[in-house]
Amino acid sequence: MAKEVTDLTTIDLFVDEKRPGRPKTNPYSREVQVKINKRNQVKRDKSKGLKRVEFKLHHEVFAQLDTLAKDKGVSRSELIESLIIDALATD
Repeated sequence: MAKEVTDLTTIDLFVDEKRPGRPKTNPYSREVQVKINKRNQVKRDKSKGLKRVEFKLHHEVFAQLDTLAKDKGVSRSELIESLIIDALATD
Protein backbone atom coordinates (compact mmCIF):
# COMPACT_ATOMS: atom_id res chain seq x y z
CA MET A 1 0.00 0.00 0.00
CA ALA A 2 1.27 3.45 -0.88
CA LYS A 3 1.98 6.13 1.68
CA GLU A 4 -0.84 8.69 1.64
CA VAL A 5 0.11 12.19 2.85
CA THR A 6 -3.27 12.79 4.51
CA ASP A 7 -3.28 9.40 6.28
CA LEU A 8 -2.21 10.08 9.85
CA THR A 9 -3.46 6.80 11.31
CA THR A 10 -0.33 4.92 10.29
CA ILE A 11 2.09 6.81 12.52
CA ASP A 12 4.98 4.41 11.84
CA LEU A 13 5.13 5.73 8.26
CA PHE A 14 5.62 9.28 9.51
CA VAL A 15 8.30 8.78 12.19
CA ASP A 16 10.97 10.65 10.25
CA GLU A 17 8.64 13.39 9.05
CA LYS A 18 8.79 16.80 10.77
CA ARG A 19 5.44 17.88 12.21
CA PRO A 20 4.41 21.53 12.61
CA GLY A 21 4.15 22.97 16.10
CA ARG A 22 6.24 22.95 19.20
CA PRO A 23 8.08 19.79 20.12
CA LYS A 24 7.05 17.98 23.29
CA THR A 25 9.36 19.20 26.05
CA ASN A 26 7.62 17.77 29.10
CA PRO A 27 7.55 14.02 29.71
CA TYR A 28 4.24 14.23 31.62
CA SER A 29 0.74 14.28 30.17
CA ARG A 30 -1.22 17.53 30.35
CA GLU A 31 -3.34 16.12 33.20
CA VAL A 32 -0.26 15.40 35.32
CA GLN A 33 1.28 18.79 34.46
CA VAL A 34 -1.86 20.57 35.69
CA LYS A 35 -1.74 18.66 38.99
CA ILE A 36 1.95 19.46 39.49
CA ASN A 37 1.40 23.15 38.66
CA LYS A 38 -1.52 23.36 41.07
CA ARG A 39 0.52 21.72 43.84
CA ASN A 40 3.36 24.19 43.24
CA GLN A 41 0.90 27.13 43.27
CA VAL A 42 -0.49 25.99 46.64
CA LYS A 43 3.08 25.75 48.02
CA ARG A 44 3.89 29.28 46.76
CA ASP A 45 0.69 30.68 48.29
CA LYS A 46 1.40 28.92 51.59
CA SER A 47 4.92 30.34 51.74
CA LYS A 48 3.45 33.83 51.20
CA GLY A 49 1.09 33.27 54.12
CA LEU A 50 -2.01 32.99 51.94
CA LYS A 51 -4.87 30.65 52.74
CA ARG A 52 -7.36 29.40 50.18
CA VAL A 53 -11.04 30.18 50.85
CA GLU A 54 -13.91 29.09 48.64
CA PHE A 55 -17.53 30.19 48.79
CA LYS A 56 -20.51 30.45 46.48
CA LEU A 57 -22.18 33.68 45.44
CA HIS A 58 -25.31 34.41 43.50
CA HIS A 59 -24.41 35.40 39.94
CA GLU A 60 -25.78 38.94 40.40
CA VAL A 61 -23.50 39.56 43.40
CA PHE A 62 -20.60 38.08 41.44
CA ALA A 63 -21.30 40.45 38.53
CA GLN A 64 -21.40 43.43 40.91
CA LEU A 65 -18.08 42.40 42.45
CA ASP A 66 -16.57 41.98 39.01
CA THR A 67 -17.75 45.41 37.87
CA LEU A 68 -16.55 47.11 41.06
CA ALA A 69 -13.15 45.42 40.81
CA LYS A 70 -12.75 46.57 37.20
CA ASP A 71 -13.78 50.12 38.14
CA LYS A 72 -11.19 50.20 40.94
CA GLY A 73 -8.53 48.56 38.78
CA VAL A 74 -7.93 45.64 41.14
CA SER A 75 -8.53 41.92 40.94
CA ARG A 76 -11.71 40.42 42.34
CA SER A 77 -9.64 38.64 44.98
CA GLU A 78 -8.01 41.88 46.11
CA LEU A 79 -11.40 43.60 46.25
CA ILE A 80 -12.96 40.84 48.35
CA GLU A 81 -9.97 40.87 50.69
CA SER A 82 -10.20 44.65 51.17
CA LEU A 83 -13.97 44.43 51.81
CA ILE A 84 -13.42 41.74 54.46
CA ILE A 85 -10.61 43.74 56.10
CA ASP A 86 -12.84 46.84 56.22
CA ALA A 87 -15.72 44.83 57.69
CA LEU A 88 -13.45 43.31 60.35
CA ALA A 89 -11.98 46.73 61.23
CA THR A 90 -15.42 48.21 61.91
CA ASP A 91 -16.35 45.51 64.40
